Amino acid sequence: MKGVVWNGKIDVTEDLEARGPGANEVSVRIAAAGVCHSDVSVIDGTIPFPTPLVMGHEGAGVVEEVGSGVTKVKPGDHVVLVTLGHCGQCDACESGHPTHCRDTFGKTSQPFTYKGEPAYMFANTSVFAEHTVVKESQAVVIDPAVPLEAASLIGCGVLTGAGAVWNRAKVGRGDTVAVFGVGGIGLNAVQAAWIAGAVRIVAVDANPAKEAIARDFGATDFVDARATDAVAAIKQILPDGVDHSFECVGHPTVLRQAVDILAWGGNCIIIGVPPPTAEASFRVAALTHIDRGILGSRYGSARPHVDVPIVIDLYRQGRFKLDELVTRTYPLEEVETVFADMADGKVARGVLIP
Repeated sequence: MKGVVWNGKIDVTEDLEARGPGANEVSVRIAAAGVCHSDVSVIDGTIPFPTPLVMGHEGAGVVEEVGSGVTKVKPGDHVVLVTLGHCGQCDACESGHPTHCRDTFGKTSQPFTYKGEPAYMFANTSVFAEHTVVKESQAVVIDPAVPLEAASLIGCGVLTGAGAVWNRAKVGRGDTVAVFGVGGIGLNAVQAAWIAGAVRIVAVDANPAKEAIARDFGATDFVDARATDAVAAIKQILPDGVDHSFECVGHPTVLRQAVDILAWGGNCIIIGVPPPTAEASFRVAALTHIDRGILGSRYGSARPHVDVPIVIDLYRQGRFKLDELVTRTYPLEEVETVFADMADGKVARGVLIP
């Protein structure tokens, strides 16, 4: 089958095979795969992974085969794939916190062969391929009427951005928000904040061309971080600061800005992924004296089997934008073009069609 492999270089190959599903696994034919900045982070070394690696982690498709122990998914089901691979049985999973499941950390599997040799899976999904094999818990069944191109974005960009707003920050009616970086994840943070009832949502980006789409997704204000000091600009809009800030870039300097703009009692939610050794500094008094907080958010603190249906329902009601996130679709052979378009800020999300 055809797929995209990283082995020190990008190889769009047909010399790739996926094994059949194990007892608690499902085999999925990939219909669409969103391209996320984390895919780029594998290539530039920000996210270290063993190679050869079948790329991609944001996708949707149709179930083709299920293992003997699978009970909630059947062949023909349309599914959104999620990266967690949580066990469903530990204290974290049982208490509704699957992103805390230890079973999802540091494990790599090799359900593929590339040129006859074992190949690793990226983020438990590897959707830049015609087929993949995932745990049953990773396949969330959706209404087949929902276009799979749009649904493919839910499994990472949507859950990460919207989940951070709803599950981690718990943005409420009347709150104020600043979102630093309005790419695929930041746009979902913006629209989730709007749905949650935030009255002022400031989008911050170094690309002024992002203003139109940020406002379309619910931003009330836009700050061009390349043309002005972001903290000063936000304080002109909201002199007391914001209740919630979301750092979606993965850069310590931006993180410091996201902290400095907090109001008394405000929280900064870290979503962006910097290099593993990155450090940031803050004035401790600026946190302790006025009850500010800094919170990490892994995968939007998502509960996939709860949050994906919520997103689908909102989408069908016309209240959550998915189609508008898909700027352009590409064949697998143009994966490097998608990466270039992302770097140039030309797409909210590019989607590969295997």
